[in-house]
Amino acid sequence: MPQKIHPTAYIAANAKLGDNIIIGPFAVLENDVEIGDGCQIGAHAVVQPYVKMGSGNILHPHVVLGDLPQDTSFKAETVSWLIIGDNNVFREGFTAHRSTKENSETHIGSGCFFMNNSHVAHDCIIGSNTIFANNVAMGGHVEVGDKVFMGGGVVAHQFCRIGSYAIVQGTTGLSMDVIPFTLIGGHYAKHYKLNTVGLRRAGITGARYNVLASAFRLLKNKQPLDNLEETDELRYLKEWLAVKSKRGIHGFIDVSGNAEK
Repeated sequence: MPQKIHPTAYIAANAKLGDNIIIGPFAVLENDVEIGDGCQIGAHAVVQPYVKMGSGNILHPHVVLGDLPQDTSFKAETVSWLIIGDNNVFREGFTAHRSTKENSETHIGSGCFFMNNSHVAHDCIIGSNTIFANNVAMGGHVEVGDKVFMGGGVVAHQFCRIGSYAIVQGTTGLSMDVIPFTLIGGHYAKHYKLNTVGLRRAGITGARYNVLASAFRLLKNKQPLDNLEETDELRYLKEWLAVKSKRGIHGFIDVSGNAEK
């Protein structure tokens, strides 16, 4: 099917467009941009050079993708990328920057929902089916797993890792890593329980959930996980914990909110 391009939109000469694309008023697509089939580009949205996105993505008005990293040492002539998967929704005012290093990339997976004025900085890796609420901001080099929920106003420091299936309460500031499958919040941020609702929605129930509950208790007591049943979730947790952290891992509090040593 042919594209539906508003006459006020600007499309650079070598931008590559798939089929069945809709581009709204005053949208801008620069050179070296690739847009997959079925994408919708809203009014005044801007896609800067060196952005590749898959199919079915929706950009609401005033989204800006692929601008220069906010890094004072970055040289504008550097060729780096912002790579985006399929079927993501980017609400008004969302921004994502390309990588700081030659031929490297900032990466966003598929099926994510980014609410208004959220931000993905240079060199971040964002997994699939993850949700950022309003005004979430990721510093550079942050890694976010699959099926993570970031509450409104969450801020993550550079080089933090947020494991899959985690939920971060709104307005939390993250200066260390977030353990997969957990709920974290507070000032300063503390893990205090499993992400029970998120795990249930993902079908991680019964014996699989019980293994994670046991693992969480062992981690709180600084005990090894070796004697637990080796489920897919436990394997992922062990692999995640085995990666050397650049920032350390946030501590725990109990359900009553009392800090644990």
